[in-house]
Amino acid sequence: MRNIHLKAIVCMLVLGGNLAYAQDTTNSQVDLQEIVVKSTRLGVQNNSATTIKQKDLSKLNTGTHLPLLLSSTPGLVATTEDGLGIGGTSFRLRGSDASRINITMNGVPMNDPESQGVFWYNITDLASSVRSVQVQRGVGTSTNGAASFGGSVNMQSDLLPDTTFATLLLGAGSYGTLRESFAFGTPLKNGFALEGRFTKTDSKGYVDRASSDLMSYNINGGYSNGKTLVKLLAFGGSEKTYMAWDGIDAEKLRTYRQYNPAGAYTNPAAPFGESYYNNQTDNYQQHNFQVLLNQTLNPHLFLNVTLHGTRGKGYYEQYKENAKLKKYFDATTQLTDKSARSNLIRQKWLDNELAGGIVALNYYNNRVQATLGGGLQYFRNHHYGNLLWLSDASKIVAGLYKDGYEYYRNTGRKTDGNIYAKSNYKLSNTLSVFGDLQYRKVRYMLEGSNDDDDYLRNLRLRDDFDFFNPKVGVAYKDKSFAFNASMAVANREPTRKNYTEGVYRDANGELQNMPKAEQLLDYEVGGSYANHFMAAGINFYYMAYKDQLIATGEISETGSLLTANVPNSYRAGIELMLSAQLGNWLKWEGNATLSSNKIKEFVAHTEAYDAAWNDLPEDVHTYKNVTIAYSPSLIASSLLTLHFNRCDILFQTQYVGEQYIDNTERDNASLPDYSVSNLVFKYNMGSIMKGIKDIGLSLHFNNIFNREYCNNAYAYWTYKLGDEILTDMRYFPQATFNVYAGIEIRF
Repeated sequence: MRNIHLKAIVCMLVLGGNLAYAQDTTNSQVDLQEIVVKSTRLGVQNNSATTIKQKDLSKLNTGTHLPLLLSSTPGLVATTEDGLGIGGTSFRLRGSDASRINITMNGVPMNDPESQGVFWYNITDLASSVRSVQVQRGVGTSTNGAASFGGSVNMQSDLLPDTTFATLLLGAGSYGTLRESFAFGTPLKNGFALEGRFTKTDSKGYVDRASSDLMSYNINGGYSNGKTLVKLLAFGGSEKTYMAWDGIDAEKLRTYRQYNPAGAYTNPAAPFGESYYNNQTDNYQQHNFQVLLNQTLNPHLFLNVTLHGTRGKGYYEQYKENAKLKKYFDATTQLTDKSARSNLIRQKWLDNELAGGIVALNYYNNRVQATLGGGLQYFRNHHYGNLLWLSDASKIVAGLYKDGYEYYRNTGRKTDGNIYAKSNYKLSNTLSVFGDLQYRKVRYMLEGSNDDDDYLRNLRLRDDFDFFNPKVGVAYKDKSFAFNASMAVANREPTRKNYTEGVYRDANGELQNMPKAEQLLDYEVGGSYANHFMAAGINFYYMAYKDQLIATGEISETGSLLTANVPNSYRAGIELMLSAQLGNWLKWEGNATLSSNKIKEFVAHTEAYDAAWNDLPEDVHTYKNVTIAYSPSLIASSLLTLHFNRCDILFQTQYVGEQYIDNTERDNASLPDYSVSNLVFKYNMGSIMKGIKDIGLSLHFNNIFNREYCNNAYAYWTYKLGDEILTDMRYFPQATFNVYAGIEIRF
C-alpha cells in the first residue's frame, strides 16, 4: 500500500476515541420505551458497539442523510452520488456495503427484503426523529431482518413528549440547498401524547443536475400509564432525484469533475453536440407504519409486541440513445429486424408491500437479563417497465407497439421468519457470560420476465434457506476497566440482483450459476479503560467467511455493485478509541481502524485483445491472498469540541485509506486515499422575546481545505490489452469547500 506507514503515523497523531458514544446505561427501573431496543442492542461492556444520542447527531445535521452523520464511528465510510449526501447516499462498515448491514427502527427491519439495502432519500431527515442510534460492528446480537455481515444500525424513535413544544428549522447552503422543518409535540390528557415532524429538503447537487426534491414526515403518538405503553408511528416521504449513479471517467475527473453523463444524448445543434433529457429522474414514495405495545407483566417481566407495514411505489425514467430493441421485444416474434435500434424513453417501476410482526418477552433481575423473541414478515414486489416513446417503431411487427407498452414484468415474494433466545448472566458483580441462539427461515420466489440482460428471459425460481446463528461471550467490568470476548455465527441469503444478473437456464431448462448462501464466523475481543478525564478502548476482530458474495467492482445499469461467491475470505482488524475531557470547555474524541481484508483465492475472467485490438480468447487468471474490494486498510476520524458560554465549535476530520475497486489488487484499479475536514459553529441565543424559548444558530464549513476527492468508484470495463490488464473506472467526485447555515427557533 503506497505510503501506508507514513499515513498510519499521521493518522495516529490525530487519533481519538468516542467512548462517550459507546456508553449505554442500564437502570434497574426499565423504561418501557426502552424495552424494544434493549432486546436488540449490545450493552456497555461491548467495545464493538457505538451509541450516538440525538443531540450529537443534531450538531452535524445539515439535511444530509444518516450515513454521513455516522461517519465518525469506527470503520464506517459514507458515499454519495450527488457529492453532498442529499441525493443517493450509502455507507460501508468494516468494508461491507449497506446490503450486508442490518438496519432497524425500534427493532423493525428497514432493509428492503430483495436488495437488502436502505434508500435513505425515501426517509430523509430521519436523524431528526430518532432518540439514539447504535452502530454494532460485526455480527452483534440477534435481531430481525437482514443478516448482520458487516454490522448493524439500530435506531430508536423519539420518546413520547412530556412537555409541549414547537420547533421551526430553516437552513440554506451551497449548491441551492434549502431545508425547512417544523416539529411539534404535546402531552394530552390521561396519559396520551402526540408529536410530529415535517421536512422539505431541496438541492441542486454538487454534481451537474444531481438535484433532489425530498419531503418527509414522522408522526408519533401514544398512551402510557406506567405499566402499559402503546405507540403508533408513521414515517416516510417522497423523493424526486435526478440520476447521478453513472459516475465519470478519469478524463472528466481531471477536466470537469462536476460533469454528469446521465440523460445525455446527441444533438448537433447543442453546445458540444450534446443535450440532456430533463426527466432522467428517480421518483419514489415510501410509507412506514408501526404499532408498538410494551406491557409490564410483573416487576421483572416485560412483553413487547410490534406490528409493522411498509408501502412503496415509484419509478425511474430514462432516455436511452440507440438502444437495442431486442432488449424490449422478442427478437424472433416481435421484431422484423433482430439488430434494430431506436432512441427511446422508458420507465422502470416498483410496487411493493411488506407486513410483519415481532414479539419479545424480556426478563430482568439483578443477575439475569433474558429475551425470548422472534419475528415474521412477508414482502411482495412487482417489477415492471413501460416504453413511453420510440423514435423508430418501423422494425416492430405492425400493431404491436403503442406508447406505454409494458415490456417486462416480474414479481418477487419473500417470507422471512426467525426465533431467538438470549441471556446475559452475572457470575459476580464484575463478570458475566452470555449466550444467544437464533433460527432463521427464509423463502424467496421470483417469477416473470426479466430485462437485466440483452434479451428477455423467463424467471421462475424458488430458494429456501434454514439458518442457525449461535453466539456466546464473556464480559468483565469494574469501576474503570472493561473486557469482552465473543464468538458469533451469521448466515445470509443472496439478494435479488445475485439471481437476476447471473442465473440462467441451460438447454435442458435447468437453473445454472445459482448464488450460494454465505456464512460468517466472527471473533471479537476488546477492552477499555476510563477515568474522570479520559477513556481508551481497543477491539480486535477476525471475521472468517465461507462463500462470501464479493463485489467485483462492476456495476449494473441501476448503480448496484455486481458480486460473485468466493470460497474463503476474511476480515481482520484492530479498532482503537480514545477520548479526553480537557477541562470543562474542551473535548477530544476519535478512533482508527487498521485492518487486513483478504480473499484467499479469486478467479478473474477478463476480455482480451492484442495490441491492434483484435479479439483474443478470454484471459483467466487466479489471484491469491488479494485485498477485498472497497476495504481500506486504514480509516481514522477525529472530533474536537470547544464549548464556552452558549457557543460550541466542532472540528471534524476523517481519513480513508486507499481502496481497490475490484479484487485483483492492481494500482490501476484503485481509489486514492483522502482526508476531509469540517468546521461547525453553534450558538444558542436563549429567549429573546416572549413566546420563544430559545433560538439556535449554526454555521457549517464543509471540506474546509477544499480537497478534491472521491469516496466511491467502480470498474466500468476491465480488459487485457497485450500483456497488461487495464480498468476503465468511473468516479464519484465529492463537493469541494461548501457552506450551510441554519436557524432553529424553539417555541
